[in-house]
Amino acid sequence: MSAASTSAQRAAALTHRLLAFSRQQSLDVRAVDIGELIQGMRFLLNQTLGEDIQVAVECPATLWAGMTDANQLESAVLNLVINARDAMPAGGQLSVTMANRTLGAGDVRLESEEEPGDYVEIAVTDTGEGMSEDTLTKAFDPFFTTKPIGQGTGLGLSMVYGFVQQSGGHVRIESEVGKGTRVALYLPRSIDGAVEVPVEDHGGQDVRSGGTVLVVEDDPTVRLMVVTALNDWGYDMIQTSSAHEAIPVLRSNKQIDLLLTDVGLPSINGRQLAEIARQFRPGLRVLFMTGYAEKAAMRGQFLDAGMDLVTKPFTLDGLSEKIREVLKSRR
Repeated sequence: MSAASTSAQRAAALTHRLLAFSRQQSLDVRAVDIGELIQGMRFLLNQTLGEDIQVAVECPATLWAGMTDANQLESAVLNLVINARDAMPAGGQLSVTMANRTLGAGDVRLESEEEPGDYVEIAVTDTGEGMSEDTLTKAFDPFFTTKPIGQGTGLGLSMVYGFVQQSGGHVRIESEVGKGTRVALYLPRSIDGAVEVPVEDHGGQDVRSGGTVLVVEDDPTVRLMVVTALNDWGYDMIQTSSAHEAIPVLRSNKQIDLLLTDVGLPSINGRQLAEIARQFRPGLRVLFMTGYAEKAAMRGQFLDAGMDLVTKPFTLDGLSEKIREVLKSRR
């Protein structure tokens, strides 16, 4: 199985787990190379945070292995990074740092359930809005959120806390209004060393091709999954969340080999965007992502020459095959 396909499938699985993070699940706790795992998330973190937030990932070469569920740790870190991003709407700085920590009896907090011992610390620090003392005391409560209605479940920090506790560790959080927040996860050290970071084998093939894809998708989770996969497959990509953002790109001199767009975009839908795109770039290949049945779309004469469609929910193998088919048809 190719590394590219494996990495892309991991990205898809990770975004899916992020949405399902509130479900109570049994953990597969084992010795994990936490440094390797976090370093492997760099591209995903950059795509999640965008251009206005500077990211630093620091890991000492002597970092211990930790006892944890690797998949759930990825979800936990991504939850913390998304929270940090939302606390920095105007941009800022974010760091993910790892360190070996030995806590003696005098280092643990008496009011908590912390235990002395050796831990691997993973700290996510931002320069965002910060939290008041009152908010800080409620941060780990289920369903507590400072986000507007419809923009958060309130389960993120609560689930991170529960996951780390199930792993035999603990969480510390520090915050100051106007200065930022630091959330540190402490996971027990593995004495026996680390095993390879587990990755589910979903099958697949090497799909590295090349070319530039303009991705237009308003769902940030789907967009993140798609651009991560495209990167792993060897494509360059430009990502936007709406037709209004995509149109200036289409009018520019940037190379675009494929327009990959959701059909159900707000304001200007994907089909309308394709028509506009071909005014600027005649013959541009277009691949639509849609939840509508493919046959219904075909019956309605939805597709013109050089256009194709992939129906949600799609697999990454299915998406990669469609992309190759559309791009090959131009030659």
